Amino acid sequence: MIFGRIELLPYWLAAVVIAITLHEYAHAWTADRLGDPTPRSVGRLSLNPLVHLDPLGSLLLVLVGFGWAKPVPVNPRYFGDWRRGMLLVAAAGPLSNIALLFLVGLLVQVGVLPLGGPLGTFVQFLGFINAILAVFNLLPVHPLDGSRILTGLLPAEQAAAYDRLAPYGPPILLALIMLPRIIPGVSLFGAVLRPAYLWLFARAFGAAGL
Repeated sequence: MIFGRIELLPYWLAAVVIAITLHEYAHAWTADRLGDPTPRSVGRLSLNPLVHLDPLGSLLLVLVGFGWAKPVPVNPRYFGDWRRGMLLVAAAGPLSNIALLFLVGLLVQVGVLPLGGPLGTFVQFLGFINAILAVFNLLPVHPLDGSRILTGLLPAEQAAAYDRLAPYGPPILLALIMLPRIIPGVSLFGAVLRPAYLWLFARAFGAAGL
Protein backbone atom coordinates (compact mmCIF):
# COMPACT_ATOMS: atom_id res chain seq x y z
CA MET A 1 0.00 0.00 0.00
CA ILE A 2 1.33 3.44 -0.97
CA PHE A 3 0.09 6.05 1.51
CA GLY A 4 1.47 8.96 -0.52
CA ARG A 5 -0.68 8.48 -3.63
CA ILE A 6 -3.32 11.20 -3.92
CA GLU A 7 -5.96 8.82 -5.30
CA LEU A 8 -5.74 6.83 -2.07
CA LEU A 9 -6.41 9.89 0.13
CA PRO A 10 -10.20 9.33 0.39
CA TYR A 11 -9.67 5.75 1.62
CA TRP A 12 -7.07 6.94 4.13
CA LEU A 13 -9.26 9.77 5.44
CA ALA A 14 -12.32 7.53 5.80
CA ALA A 15 -10.30 4.91 7.68
CA VAL A 16 -8.77 7.55 9.97
CA VAL A 17 -12.16 9.07 10.80
CA ILE A 18 -13.65 5.66 11.64
CA ALA A 19 -10.65 4.60 13.75
CA ILE A 20 -10.47 7.88 15.69
CA THR A 21 -14.22 8.00 16.27
CA LEU A 22 -14.27 4.45 17.63
CA HIS A 23 -11.20 5.18 19.79
CA GLU A 24 -12.71 8.27 21.43
CA TYR A 25 -16.16 6.68 21.78
CA ALA A 26 -14.55 3.74 23.61
CA HIS A 27 -13.00 6.15 26.13
CA ALA A 28 -16.36 7.86 26.66
CA TRP A 29 -18.34 4.61 26.87
CA THR A 30 -15.97 3.08 29.42
CA ALA A 31 -16.00 6.17 31.63
CA ASP A 32 -19.80 6.24 31.44
CA ARG A 33 -20.04 2.56 32.40
CA LEU A 34 -17.74 3.19 35.35
CA GLY A 35 -20.09 5.86 36.67
CA ASP A 36 -18.66 9.09 35.27
CA PRO A 37 -21.45 11.17 33.62
CA THR A 38 -19.00 13.74 32.22
CA PRO A 39 -18.55 12.33 28.68
CA ARG A 40 -22.33 11.90 28.28
CA SER A 41 -23.03 15.40 29.60
CA VAL A 42 -20.78 17.03 26.99
CA GLY A 43 -22.07 14.90 24.12
CA ARG A 44 -19.05 12.64 23.71
CA LEU A 45 -20.95 9.38 24.16
CA SER A 46 -21.60 9.35 20.43
CA LEU A 47 -20.40 7.70 17.23
CA ASN A 48 -20.78 10.99 15.38
CA PRO A 49 -17.25 11.85 14.17
CA LEU A 50 -17.95 15.59 14.39
CA VAL A 51 -18.08 15.54 18.19
CA HIS A 52 -14.65 13.89 18.43
CA LEU A 53 -12.58 15.53 15.68
CA ASP A 54 -10.46 18.54 16.60
CA PRO A 55 -10.39 21.17 13.81
CA LEU A 56 -6.67 21.95 14.05
CA GLY A 57 -5.71 18.34 14.73
CA SER A 58 -7.76 17.20 11.73
CA LEU A 59 -6.21 19.82 9.46
CA LEU A 60 -2.68 18.82 10.46
CA LEU A 61 -3.58 15.18 9.97
CA VAL A 62 -4.43 15.91 6.33
CA LEU A 63 -1.48 18.25 5.73
CA VAL A 64 1.37 16.49 7.53
CA GLY A 65 0.01 13.05 8.44
CA PHE A 66 -0.04 13.66 12.20
CA GLY A 67 -2.88 15.13 14.25
CA TRP A 68 -5.15 14.54 17.19
CA ALA A 69 -8.77 14.30 18.29
CA LYS A 70 -10.51 16.13 21.12
CA PRO A 71 -9.62 14.48 24.46
CA VAL A 72 -12.62 12.93 26.18
CA PRO A 73 -13.19 14.78 29.48
CA VAL A 74 -13.18 12.35 32.40
CA ASN A 75 -13.63 13.03 36.14
CA PRO A 76 -11.85 10.27 38.10
CA ARG A 77 -13.64 11.27 41.32
CA TYR A 78 -16.62 9.26 40.08
CA PHE A 79 -14.57 6.06 40.04
CA GLY A 80 -14.42 3.90 43.17
CA ASP A 81 -10.72 3.31 42.52
CA TRP A 82 -9.64 6.30 40.45
CA ARG A 83 -6.33 4.77 39.31
CA ARG A 84 -8.01 1.58 38.14
CA GLY A 85 -10.78 3.60 36.49
CA MET A 86 -8.36 5.80 34.57
CA LEU A 87 -6.38 2.74 33.48
CA LEU A 88 -9.53 1.10 32.10
CA VAL A 89 -10.68 4.28 30.34
CA ALA A 90 -7.24 4.75 28.78
CA ALA A 91 -6.93 1.12 27.69
CA ALA A 92 -10.39 1.17 26.08
CA GLY A 93 -9.20 3.36 23.19
CA PRO A 94 -6.36 1.17 21.85
CA LEU A 95 -8.33 -2.00 22.62
CA SER A 96 -11.26 -0.76 20.54
CA ASN A 97 -8.91 -0.27 17.57
CA ILE A 98 -7.42 -3.72 18.04
CA ALA A 99 -10.93 -5.23 18.25
CA LEU A 100 -12.00 -3.54 15.00
CA LEU A 101 -8.75 -4.61 13.32
CA PHE A 102 -9.32 -8.26 14.22
CA LEU A 103 -13.01 -8.10 13.29
CA VAL A 104 -12.16 -6.75 9.83
CA GLY A 105 -9.34 -9.29 9.50
CA LEU A 106 -11.70 -12.13 10.38
CA LEU A 107 -14.24 -10.97 7.80
CA VAL A 108 -11.47 -10.88 5.20
CA GLN A 109 -10.21 -14.35 6.12
CA VAL A 110 -13.68 -15.93 5.87
CA GLY A 111 -14.34 -14.21 2.54
CA VAL A 112 -17.02 -11.73 3.61
CA LEU A 113 -14.81 -8.73 2.80
CA PRO A 114 -12.59 -8.64 -0.31
CA LEU A 115 -9.01 -7.45 -0.62
CA GLY A 116 -9.40 -6.47 -4.27
CA GLY A 117 -10.98 -3.42 -5.81
CA PRO A 118 -11.93 -0.15 -4.08
CA LEU A 119 -13.57 -1.87 -1.12
CA GLY A 120 -10.51 -4.05 -0.62
CA THR A 121 -8.27 -0.98 -0.66
CA PHE A 122 -10.41 0.65 2.02
CA VAL A 123 -10.44 -2.55 4.08
CA GLN A 124 -6.64 -2.66 4.10
CA PHE A 125 -6.39 1.01 5.05
CA LEU A 126 -8.89 0.46 7.84
CA GLY A 127 -6.82 -2.44 9.14
CA PHE A 128 -3.53 -0.56 8.99
CA ILE A 129 -4.88 2.66 10.53
CA ASN A 130 -6.41 0.80 13.47
CA ALA A 131 -3.15 -1.10 14.02
CA ILE A 132 -1.11 2.10 13.85
CA LEU A 133 -3.46 4.03 16.16
CA ALA A 134 -3.46 1.25 18.74
CA VAL A 135 0.31 0.84 18.80
CA PHE A 136 1.04 4.58 18.79
CA ASN A 137 -1.34 5.30 21.65
CA LEU A 138 0.20 2.55 23.77
CA LEU A 139 3.51 4.43 23.92
CA PRO A 140 4.11 5.37 27.59
CA VAL A 141 4.53 9.07 26.81
CA HIS A 142 2.18 11.77 28.14
CA PRO A 143 -0.53 12.52 27.05
CA LEU A 144 -0.97 9.22 25.16
CA ASP A 145 -3.12 6.42 26.56
CA GLY A 146 -0.02 4.37 27.35
CA SER A 147 1.03 6.94 29.96
CA ARG A 148 -2.28 6.60 31.83
CA ILE A 149 -2.09 2.82 31.61
CA LEU A 150 1.42 2.88 33.06
CA THR A 151 0.28 5.23 35.85
CA GLY A 152 -2.41 2.73 36.78
CA LEU A 153 0.06 -0.17 36.82
CA LEU A 154 2.86 1.47 38.81
CA PRO A 155 2.90 1.58 42.62
CA ALA A 156 1.41 4.84 43.90
CA GLU A 157 4.72 6.53 44.72
CA GLN A 158 6.33 5.68 41.39
CA ALA A 159 3.13 6.63 39.56
CA ALA A 160 3.15 10.07 41.21
CA ALA A 161 6.79 10.59 40.22
CA TYR A 162 6.06 9.49 36.66
CA ASP A 163 3.06 11.83 36.39
CA ARG A 164 5.24 14.76 37.37
CA LEU A 165 6.88 14.29 33.95
CA ALA A 166 3.55 14.99 32.22
CA PRO A 167 4.42 18.60 31.18
CA TYR A 168 7.44 17.27 29.29
CA GLY A 169 5.41 14.65 27.42
CA PRO A 170 4.20 16.72 24.42
CA PRO A 171 7.66 18.10 23.52
CA ILE A 172 9.16 14.63 23.96
CA LEU A 173 6.47 13.18 21.71
CA LEU A 174 7.00 15.90 19.11
CA ALA A 175 10.76 15.28 19.19
CA LEU A 176 10.21 11.55 18.64
CA ILE A 177 7.92 12.25 15.68
CA MET A 178 10.39 14.72 14.20
CA LEU A 179 13.38 12.45 14.84
CA PRO A 180 13.93 11.51 11.17
CA ARG A 181 14.23 15.21 10.28
CA ILE A 182 16.63 15.84 13.17
CA ILE A 183 18.76 12.72 12.68
CA PRO A 184 18.42 11.36 9.11
CA GLY A 185 17.92 7.62 9.06
CA VAL A 186 16.69 7.44 12.66
CA SER A 187 12.93 6.92 12.87
CA LEU A 188 10.68 6.03 15.78
CA PHE A 189 8.14 4.61 13.34
CA GLY A 190 10.76 2.62 11.44
CA ALA A 191 12.54 1.22 14.49
CA VAL A 192 9.68 0.58 16.91
CA LEU A 193 6.18 1.31 15.70
CA ARG A 194 6.32 -0.05 12.15
CA PRO A 195 7.40 -3.59 13.13
CA ALA A 196 4.78 -3.58 15.90
CA TYR A 197 1.81 -2.48 13.80
CA LEU A 198 2.82 -4.69 10.87
CA TRP A 199 2.99 -7.66 13.25
CA LEU A 200 -0.45 -6.78 14.62
CA PHE A 201 -1.89 -6.41 11.12
CA ALA A 202 -0.43 -9.76 10.09
CA ARG A 203 -1.95 -11.49 13.13
CA ALA A 204 -5.38 -10.07 12.30
CA PHE A 205 -5.42 -10.63 8.53
CA GLY A 206 -3.31 -13.80 8.43
CA ALA A 207 -2.32 -15.10 5.01
CA ALA A 208 -5.06 -12.99 3.42
CA GLY A 209 -3.18 -9.81 4.21
CA LEU A 210 0.20 -10.94 2.87
